[in-house]
Amino acid sequence: MPVQTYNYLLRDKDGKDYRDLAVYKAAGGYKAVLKAHAMGSEAIIAEVKTASIRGRGGAGFPAGVKWGFVPKDTNKPKYLVVNADEGEPGTFKDNYYLSQDPHRLLEGCIITAFALDIHTVYIYVRGEFIHQIATLDKAIADCHKAGILGKDVLGTKFALEIHTHSGAGAYICGEETALLESLEGKPGQPRLKPPFPAVVGAFGCPTVINNVETIASVPLAIEHGGAWFAGLGVERDGGTRIVGVSGHVKRPGLFEVGVGANMKDVIYELAGGILEDRPLKAVIPGGSSCPVMTPDEINVPMTIDAIRDAGSMLGTCGIIVMAEGTCMVRALARLSHFYAHESCGQCTPCREGTGWMARIIDDIEAGRARQGDLDTLVEIADQIGGNTICALGDAASLPVQSFLQKFRADFQAHIDHGGCPFDGPLPRWTRP
Repeated sequence: MPVQTYNYLLRDKDGKDYRDLAVYKAAGGYKAVLKAHAMGSEAIIAEVKTASIRGRGGAGFPAGVKWGFVPKDTNKPKYLVVNADEGEPGTFKDNYYLSQDPHRLLEGCIITAFALDIHTVYIYVRGEFIHQIATLDKAIADCHKAGILGKDVLGTKFALEIHTHSGAGAYICGEETALLESLEGKPGQPRLKPPFPAVVGAFGCPTVINNVETIASVPLAIEHGGAWFAGLGVERDGGTRIVGVSGHVKRPGLFEVGVGANMKDVIYELAGGILEDRPLKAVIPGGSSCPVMTPDEINVPMTIDAIRDAGSMLGTCGIIVMAEGTCMVRALARLSHFYAHESCGQCTPCREGTGWMARIIDDIEAGRARQGDLDTLVEIADQIGGNTICALGDAASLPVQSFLQKFRADFQAHIDHGGCPFDGPLPRWTRP
């Protein structure tokens, strides 16, 4: 049975320019705002819970439940912070909203603000997204002119301001508390928790932090009802998700599918299968920090729980496909250098361990490795994982652990043959 695709959240194929406010409104845009305001805050939150919208940023926490952690009785202002710092290798879904459908995101922000009595929203955008920030700023300005934002949102007497905030190109700021530190003008380093952002967040005030796709899903749930939205997915994980497929496939790109679509079908049907019809070697299912999977493991529903049970993570639904002939050592070297570079340096295991792993993997690729280096790699990864303030340590160690577990023969072949059996060596720096 072919994979069912949708165009509720991904409308890039209908030829319309949804950056234009008039086009967006003609397609029904901002009608959900008035419906939500008439519902009231408790009903909005209940509808989002019914919709079973689980966070689309990687953690997968139910959005409605997360909103419920924000204290109702407080004399402090409350904030919504949208995490648009899309820096995970293999992930490129949020970029769609920022560059092509910004009003969908803004509408979701307004409804969330209604639900939680929030009057200021910050959208923290990856610093490299210069054109996307400009697109978002124009959409915000257009909404102000149309009375959709400002002191009186669409005649509801509700005041709301939305601001974009450009990051500084740091992957670590995708971690929610590092993002808050950066938003406040401080170095982007994660905070110890508790306290959690819902109680002590931006500027010491209660704060909800959600991913772009999570907030963009809210208008759909309000417009059509939570039960309808939930029915597009599976139990406890509702709606559709935008899946990004990259790597060795014939049709890389974004696809909107119901939560629970089969990963193998997405790769072979929607993405067209493997380049040159080569055998499949490996798949990373949710962005580069997720454990790698082998071809016999990918016939699985794309749900948070199912992928976890298969030994990996759904993450951000950024599927990276690698065909037979790929050097797994070289692939891991690329990933490990990324995480070593992006470590904020706050935690010793991450600061020292990520660079150490990258240097050993370089030595394996270049033919400088020693017998025993593979065991050393596993030991280092084990010492990093779970021993850092934030999840970057896990993000760096999980690929190492899974690559060595699933493809250890590739690594051993490099050591036995004194270099890469696939191509020439990748010279980096020499490990002392």
